Amino acid sequence: MCDEKPVVGKTKHGELTLDQIANLQPGWGGLMPQISERWWICHHAAKAGHWKLASYALRKVQGLFKTGAITRPKYAAMAQNYDKDFLQPVAQAVAAGDFAAFDAAFKRATDEGNRLHIAVGHGEIIWTLPVEPPRHLKLTPP
Repeated sequence: MCDEKPVVGKTKHGELTLDQIANLQPGWGGLMPQISERWWICHHAAKAGHWKLASYALRKVQGLFKTGAITRPKYAAMAQNYDKDFLQPVAQAVAAGDFAAFDAAFKRATDEGNRLHIAVGHGEIIWTLPVEPPRHLKLTPP
């Protein structure tokens, strides 16, 4: 049996163990509001022809999926497959500046996301695209 002290991080307020720090990392429930907002921005930016902003928002969605795969490893394969099969086609349409392809891929990805909510026991979560674009960003290209 090992009587080593746990690894701790120190702040001016005290110490946190590595396990405490790990438990502070966001799960999917904490990440989903950020994913939702960026997904919303991505669509409305693409619709307005602001492909640079659409690309940025989509990269942030993909980054949040990577974070979720790390903090909740039991969903890592699901997140990686979703990125490959659903987010990558959206990214290809964004790179091409093709709104028709984007819209089809976006709808397909959204439908799959809602199906996955059911698969993981959260069928009460049904994402829909807000009709109104985000008001806090200029969505048309500069």
